[in-house]
Amino acid sequence: MLRFVQSADGTRLAVREAGDPTAPPIVLVHGWAASGQAWVNQLTDPELTARHRLLAVDLRGHGESDIPGGNLDGYADPAVWADDLAAVLAYADAPAVLVGWSYGGLVVTDYLRERGSSGVAGLVLVGAVTEIGRDRPGGALGSAWNVGMRAALSDDVTVAAPALAAIAADQTAEPRSGTEIQHSLGQMLQVPPAVRKALFKRDQGGLDAVTVPTLVLHGELDRVVAPAAGEYAAGKIPGASMRWFSRTGHMPFVERVAEFNAALLEFAGSVAAH
Repeated sequence: MLRFVQSADGTRLAVREAGDPTAPPIVLVHGWAASGQAWVNQLTDPELTARHRLLAVDLRGHGESDIPGGNLDGYADPAVWADDLAAVLAYADAPAVLVGWSYGGLVVTDYLRERGSSGVAGLVLVGAVTEIGRDRPGGALGSAWNVGMRAALSDDVTVAAPALAAIAADQTAEPRSGTEIQHSLGQMLQVPPAVRKALFKRDQGGLDAVTVPTLVLHGELDRVVAPAAGEYAAGKIPGASMRWFSRTGHMPFVERVAEFNAALLEFAGSVAAH
Protein backbone atom coordinates (compact mmCIF):
# COMPACT_ATOMS: atom_id res chain seq x y z
CA MET A 1 0.00 0.00 0.00
CA LEU A 2 1.49 3.35 -1.06
CA ARG A 3 0.93 6.35 1.21
CA PHE A 4 2.29 9.89 1.17
CA VAL A 5 3.48 12.12 4.02
CA GLN A 6 4.64 15.73 3.87
CA SER A 7 7.95 16.98 5.23
CA ALA A 8 8.38 20.33 6.94
CA ASP A 9 9.34 22.10 3.69
CA GLY A 10 6.34 20.69 1.81
CA THR A 11 8.18 17.85 0.07
CA ARG A 12 5.86 14.90 -0.44
CA LEU A 13 7.43 11.58 0.55
CA ALA A 14 6.15 8.19 -0.59
CA VAL A 15 5.83 5.46 2.04
CA ARG A 16 5.16 1.81 1.27
CA GLU A 17 3.18 0.29 4.12
CA ALA A 18 2.57 -3.34 5.07
CA GLY A 19 1.70 -5.35 8.14
CA ASP A 20 -0.50 -4.91 11.18
CA PRO A 21 -1.36 -1.20 11.56
CA THR A 22 -1.67 -1.63 15.34
CA ALA A 23 1.69 -3.39 15.78
CA PRO A 24 5.06 -1.81 16.72
CA PRO A 25 6.43 0.00 13.63
CA ILE A 26 9.65 -0.61 11.74
CA VAL A 27 10.76 2.22 9.42
CA LEU A 28 12.96 1.08 6.52
CA VAL A 29 15.28 3.66 4.92
CA HIS A 30 16.96 2.73 1.63
CA GLY A 31 20.33 3.75 0.25
CA TRP A 32 21.79 6.00 -2.45
CA ALA A 33 19.82 6.04 -5.72
CA ALA A 34 17.44 3.28 -4.63
CA SER A 35 13.85 3.31 -3.30
CA GLY A 36 11.57 1.67 -0.79
CA GLN A 37 11.13 -1.16 -3.29
CA ALA A 38 14.50 -2.45 -2.07
CA TRP A 39 12.68 -3.87 0.97
CA VAL A 40 10.19 -6.07 -0.91
CA ASN A 41 11.41 -9.21 0.88
CA GLN A 42 10.60 -7.61 4.22
CA LEU A 43 7.32 -5.96 3.19
CA THR A 44 5.99 -9.35 2.06
CA ASP A 45 7.36 -11.52 4.87
CA PRO A 46 4.49 -13.26 6.73
CA GLU A 47 6.14 -13.17 10.17
CA LEU A 48 7.38 -9.59 9.96
CA THR A 49 4.03 -8.32 8.74
CA ALA A 50 2.15 -10.30 11.39
CA ARG A 51 4.18 -8.81 14.24
CA HIS A 52 5.02 -5.34 12.95
CA ARG A 53 3.84 -2.41 10.89
CA LEU A 54 6.45 -1.88 8.14
CA LEU A 55 6.96 1.56 6.59
CA ALA A 56 9.47 1.84 3.71
CA VAL A 57 10.06 5.46 2.72
CA ASP A 58 11.30 6.77 -0.64
CA LEU A 59 13.85 9.46 0.20
CA ARG A 60 13.40 12.89 -1.40
CA GLY A 61 14.38 12.77 -5.05
CA HIS A 62 14.00 8.98 -5.13
CA GLY A 63 11.25 6.60 -6.20
CA GLU A 64 7.78 8.13 -5.97
CA SER A 65 8.79 11.01 -3.68
CA ASP A 66 9.02 14.63 -4.79
CA ILE A 67 12.17 16.11 -6.32
CA PRO A 68 12.09 19.56 -4.68
CA GLY A 69 13.74 22.85 -5.53
CA GLY A 70 15.26 22.21 -8.92
CA ASN A 71 16.64 18.86 -7.69
CA LEU A 72 19.09 20.27 -5.13
CA ASP A 73 17.26 21.61 -2.05
CA GLY A 74 18.09 20.02 1.26
CA TYR A 75 20.47 17.26 0.25
CA ALA A 76 23.44 18.79 2.07
CA ASP A 77 21.49 19.74 5.20
CA PRO A 78 21.15 17.12 7.95
CA ALA A 79 18.24 19.09 9.44
CA VAL A 80 16.24 18.53 6.24
CA TRP A 81 16.87 14.79 6.34
CA ALA A 82 15.83 14.83 10.00
CA ASP A 83 12.62 16.67 9.06
CA ASP A 84 11.85 14.06 6.41
CA LEU A 85 12.29 11.19 8.83
CA ALA A 86 10.32 13.06 11.50
CA ALA A 87 7.37 13.17 9.10
CA VAL A 88 7.53 9.39 8.65
CA LEU A 89 7.84 8.81 12.40
CA ALA A 90 4.86 11.10 13.02
CA TYR A 91 2.88 8.96 10.57
CA ALA A 92 4.06 5.82 12.40
CA ASP A 93 2.58 7.36 15.57
CA ALA A 94 4.52 5.05 17.91
CA PRO A 95 8.19 4.50 18.80
CA ALA A 96 9.75 2.78 15.79
CA VAL A 97 12.80 0.70 15.01
CA LEU A 98 14.76 2.63 12.36
CA VAL A 99 16.53 0.49 9.76
CA GLY A 100 19.08 2.35 7.63
CA TRP A 101 20.75 0.66 4.69
CA SER A 102 23.84 2.19 3.03
CA TYR A 103 23.21 5.97 2.69
CA GLY A 104 20.06 5.40 4.75
CA GLY A 105 22.35 4.89 7.74
CA LEU A 106 23.49 8.49 7.36
CA VAL A 107 19.87 9.67 7.18
CA VAL A 108 18.83 7.89 10.37
CA THR A 109 21.89 9.16 12.25
CA ASP A 110 21.10 12.67 10.92
CA TYR A 111 17.76 12.33 12.67
CA LEU A 112 19.36 11.24 15.94
CA ARG A 113 21.91 14.08 15.80
CA GLU A 114 19.29 16.72 15.03
CA ARG A 115 16.33 15.52 17.07
CA GLY A 116 17.58 13.03 19.60
CA SER A 117 15.85 9.71 20.15
CA SER A 118 12.27 10.98 20.15
CA GLY A 119 10.04 8.40 18.49
CA VAL A 120 12.90 5.89 18.10
CA ALA A 121 12.82 2.53 19.88
CA GLY A 122 15.99 1.14 18.32
CA LEU A 123 18.38 1.39 15.39
CA VAL A 124 19.53 -1.18 12.82
CA LEU A 125 22.41 -0.25 10.50
CA VAL A 126 22.68 -2.45 7.40
CA GLY A 127 25.81 -2.10 5.27
CA ALA A 128 25.56 1.50 6.37
CA VAL A 129 27.58 4.67 6.25
CA THR A 130 27.14 6.87 9.32
CA GLU A 131 29.52 9.65 8.25
CA ILE A 132 30.40 11.32 4.98
CA GLY A 133 33.44 13.31 3.93
CA ARG A 134 37.14 12.84 3.32
CA ASP A 135 38.90 10.48 5.72
CA ARG A 136 35.83 9.77 7.84
CA PRO A 137 36.01 6.11 8.90
CA GLY A 138 32.24 5.76 9.24
CA GLY A 139 31.93 6.54 5.54
CA ALA A 140 34.52 4.13 4.16
CA LEU A 141 33.52 2.96 0.68
CA GLY A 142 34.38 -0.31 -1.00
CA SER A 143 36.05 -1.29 -4.25
CA ALA A 144 32.84 -0.98 -6.30
CA TRP A 145 33.27 2.79 -6.21
CA ASN A 146 36.94 2.91 -7.15
CA VAL A 147 36.31 3.04 -10.90
CA GLY A 148 32.63 3.84 -11.19
CA MET A 149 31.89 6.81 -8.95
CA ARG A 150 32.71 9.68 -11.31
CA ALA A 151 30.96 8.03 -14.23
CA ALA A 152 27.90 7.16 -12.11
CA LEU A 153 27.38 10.86 -11.39
CA SER A 154 27.60 11.93 -15.05
CA ASP A 155 24.78 13.82 -16.78
CA ASP A 156 25.48 11.75 -19.89
CA VAL A 157 23.35 8.60 -19.71
CA THR A 158 25.72 6.73 -22.05
CA VAL A 159 28.43 7.26 -19.42
CA ALA A 160 26.30 6.90 -16.27
CA ALA A 161 24.22 3.85 -17.19
CA PRO A 162 27.12 1.36 -17.61
CA ALA A 163 28.73 2.61 -14.37
CA LEU A 164 25.46 2.34 -12.46
CA ALA A 165 24.85 -1.14 -13.89
CA ALA A 166 28.29 -2.21 -12.67
CA ILE A 167 27.55 -0.85 -9.18
CA ALA A 168 24.18 -2.64 -9.18
CA ALA A 169 25.92 -5.89 -10.10
CA ASP A 170 28.55 -5.38 -7.38
CA GLN A 171 25.95 -4.98 -4.64
CA THR A 172 25.74 -8.74 -4.08
CA ALA A 173 28.47 -11.29 -3.49
CA GLU A 174 26.82 -13.86 -5.73
CA PRO A 175 25.54 -12.80 -9.17
CA ARG A 176 21.93 -11.71 -9.44
CA SER A 177 19.85 -12.29 -12.55
CA GLY A 178 19.93 -9.78 -15.37
CA THR A 179 16.32 -8.90 -14.61
CA GLU A 180 17.14 -8.08 -10.97
CA ILE A 181 20.15 -5.96 -11.93
CA GLN A 182 18.11 -4.07 -14.53
CA HIS A 183 15.41 -3.44 -11.90
CA SER A 184 18.04 -1.87 -9.61
CA LEU A 185 19.44 0.09 -12.55
CA GLY A 186 15.98 1.44 -13.33
CA GLN A 187 15.63 2.75 -9.78
CA MET A 188 19.05 4.40 -10.03
CA LEU A 189 18.25 6.09 -13.33
CA GLN A 190 14.97 7.37 -11.90
CA VAL A 191 17.05 9.56 -9.57
CA PRO A 192 18.18 12.67 -11.51
CA PRO A 193 21.96 13.08 -11.93
CA ALA A 194 21.87 16.34 -9.95
CA VAL A 195 20.39 14.47 -6.98
CA ARG A 196 22.86 11.60 -7.28
CA LYS A 197 25.66 14.20 -7.09
CA ALA A 198 24.09 16.33 -4.34
CA LEU A 199 23.91 13.38 -1.96
CA PHE A 200 27.73 13.40 -1.78
CA LYS A 201 28.14 17.16 -1.41
CA ARG A 202 28.34 17.37 2.35
CA ASP A 203 30.67 16.66 5.25
CA GLN A 204 29.05 15.11 8.29
CA GLY A 205 30.18 12.89 11.11
CA GLY A 206 29.67 11.96 14.71
CA LEU A 207 27.83 9.08 16.38
CA ASP A 208 27.70 10.56 19.88
CA ALA A 209 23.96 11.19 19.53
CA VAL A 210 23.12 7.48 19.21
CA THR A 211 21.79 6.42 22.60
CA VAL A 212 19.16 3.84 21.57
CA PRO A 213 19.69 0.05 21.32
CA THR A 214 21.59 -0.60 18.10
CA LEU A 215 22.26 -3.60 15.89
CA VAL A 216 24.91 -3.36 13.15
CA LEU A 217 24.54 -5.83 10.25
CA HIS A 218 27.15 -6.06 7.50
CA GLY A 219 28.10 -8.45 4.72
CA GLU A 220 31.64 -9.78 5.00
CA LEU A 221 32.09 -9.35 1.22
CA ASP A 222 30.51 -5.88 0.89
CA ARG A 223 32.17 -4.08 -2.03
CA VAL A 224 30.01 -0.94 -1.84
CA VAL A 225 30.39 0.12 1.81
CA ALA A 226 33.56 -1.25 3.36
CA PRO A 227 33.11 -3.62 6.30
CA ALA A 228 35.37 -1.24 8.22
CA ALA A 229 32.50 1.27 8.28
CA GLY A 230 30.33 -1.25 10.10
CA GLU A 231 33.11 -2.09 12.55
CA TYR A 232 33.57 1.63 13.22
CA ALA A 233 29.87 2.18 13.97
CA ALA A 234 29.67 -0.85 16.24
CA GLY A 235 32.71 0.36 18.15
CA LYS A 236 31.48 3.94 18.55
CA ILE A 237 27.87 3.32 19.59
CA PRO A 238 27.58 2.36 23.27
CA GLY A 239 26.25 -1.17 23.70
CA ALA A 240 25.86 -1.84 19.97
CA SER A 241 25.72 -5.44 18.77
CA MET A 242 27.52 -6.49 15.58
CA ARG A 243 26.46 -9.32 13.30
CA TRP A 244 28.30 -10.40 10.15
CA PHE A 245 26.73 -12.16 7.17
CA SER A 246 29.15 -14.63 5.59
CA ARG A 247 29.40 -14.94 1.79
CA THR A 248 27.28 -11.79 1.58
CA GLY A 249 27.74 -8.41 -0.08
CA HIS A 250 25.95 -5.09 0.32
CA MET A 251 22.37 -6.43 0.43
CA PRO A 252 21.92 -9.03 3.18
CA PHE A 253 18.16 -8.35 3.13
CA VAL A 254 18.17 -9.66 -0.48
CA GLU A 255 21.02 -12.17 -0.35
CA ARG A 256 20.15 -13.81 2.99
CA VAL A 257 16.45 -13.05 3.34
CA ALA A 258 15.53 -15.63 5.99
CA GLU A 259 18.58 -14.90 8.13
CA PHE A 260 18.15 -11.13 7.83
CA ASN A 261 14.42 -11.18 8.60
CA ALA A 262 15.00 -13.42 11.62
CA ALA A 263 17.65 -11.01 12.95
CA LEU A 264 15.34 -8.04 12.43
CA LEU A 265 12.44 -9.82 14.13
CA GLU A 266 14.59 -10.80 17.10
CA PHE A 267 15.96 -7.28 17.55
CA ALA A 268 12.62 -5.52 17.09
CA GLY A 269 11.02 -7.96 19.51
CA SER A 270 13.68 -7.37 22.14
CA VAL A 271 13.31 -3.61 21.83
CA ALA A 272 9.50 -3.84 22.10
CA ALA A 273 9.82 -6.06 25.18
CA HIS A 274 12.28 -3.62 26.73
